[in-house]
Parts: sequence; C-alpha cells; structure tokens
Amino acid sequence: MSAPFRFPKFFVTNPAPCPYLPGKVERKVFTELSGHNAAELNEALGRIGFRRSQSVAYRPSCVDCSACVSVRVRAQDFVPSATQRKLIRRHGDLEIGACRPWTTEEQYALLRRYLAARHPGGGMAEMDEHDFADMVEQTPVRTYVVEYREPSVDGRPGKLVGACLSDQQSDGLSMIYSFYDADPGARRGLGTYIILDHIIRAARAGLPYVYLGYWVEGSDRMAYKASFKPMEKLGRDGWRRIDQPELVTEPVIADQLPARRPSRILIDA
Repeated sequence: MSAPFRFPKFFVTNPAPCPYLPGKVERKVFTELSGHNAAELNEALGRIGFRRSQSVAYRPSCVDCSACVSVRVRAQDFVPSATQRKLIRRHGDLEIGACRPWTTEEQYALLRRYLAARHPGGGMAEMDEHDFADMVEQTPVRTYVVEYREPSVDGRPGKLVGACLSDQQSDGLSMIYSFYDADPGARRGLGTYIILDHIIRAARAGLPYVYLGYWVEGSDRMAYKASFKPMEKLGRDGWRRIDQPELVTEPVIADQLPARRPSRILIDA
C-alpha cells in the first residue's frame, strides 16, 4: 500500500525589490519538494505556474502586480524563424551531451564569466562554488546538465561554451537555468540556440512542452522569450496561446523542424 499523500505546506517570503520592474516589490509563495512524491508534486505545481529551485517550488505572489506570467513553448508545433534556422546551422558543429547533475570546475568557471559579462550586479553575482553545487546537485527530480562544447580535437573534449540545468518531466523539459560564453569574440546567439536545442529535443522525444519560466511583457530582459512560437502563457483560464485573448472566467487550479544531425535526448541520457 502506498503512503498517503500529504498536502504540502506553503510559505510566503518577505517583500523584496523586484528584479524586473523598477519600483515594484516582489513576494513569493513556496513549498518544499521532498519525499517519494517530490517529482509528482513538482510537475503538478509546474502546471500552475511554479518553478523549481533546488528542493523548493515557488511562484510569484505579489500583492499589487501580476506581470510575471508562466510561459511554455509548444514543441511539437514549433517552426523556427529564418533567424533561428541560421542559428541552428551556425552552431550545428557543437557537441552536446546530457550529464547527471554533478558540478565541475569547468562549469563553474563558465558561469563566473557569464555572470560577470551579463549580470554583474545580479543576485547570483556573489555565488561561490558551494552555492553553485547546491543549485545543480540539490534536486529531488530527474535533472540534467546539458553541455555544449566546441568540436573535440584528437579525441579530447572541446571547450565548454554553454550549459543548461534542465528538469525532465512527463509533459516536457523545464529549463531551470542556462549560462554560456558571453565574452567578446564568443559565438553569437548561444543563449537562443540552447533554447532551440531543448525544443528540438523535446519534439523528437514526443514531449509536448518546453517550460521557459516567467515572462514579463515590456521587460527588455524577458523579450527574447516571445520569439519562440507558438508559445502558451498561464492565465486565469489556464494555459492559452500568447496570441489568443484570455477568457473571463473564474481562476483554475488545476514536425516541422529543420533537418540536423542527431543529438542525444535527455530521456536517453
């Protein structure tokens, strides 16, 4: 007989400055992911807008703002734009592997360079090796680090130029955090390519969605997410394509891809 399901306890954080909208204050509701049902709870909460960070699931719960909207790409229906097709061809020589969630010095060095170049004053700027290990390795669900490397030379792995911490769920891939080489002279468009690769992986594995986290309309930092179509956003009437109007209802709780060389799918890692 299976153990009885225990409804999780939820908590609320203290208000803090919003990282996306100046002058706004953010607050989050969160719960712990633990026990035998952690993966099932994480997926159920993910479908109503929660995100995972280590062994915690959280979502915005701001008093006077609802700008943060959960979004996901419909992988099976995705058709890349001309610019996205160019990126797929440009980075088609990268060697990609899905690794178990265990950190390396090489990954941490890449993260430090990425944060220094893109988010020097962000909340993760002071992250040390132990913090990074906690972010990657403390997971109660099926998680991978997808690595993107330059072509190998003489049998030796090429330079690590990108990585993404990703959860594999029954209905898709959830991109937790990605980072890449953003130094001057680095490959261009790596961040976009990592998302495109996840969409292709999901589609080939028969998984319907790629979860991209939160999107804030009007935020320059979030604008890139809207270029992956068709995209769905979570509203009061559930998930709906971003280009379709929202219905006025009560709140609810509840392959056309370009040819490319085969790449490993997370489900087979």
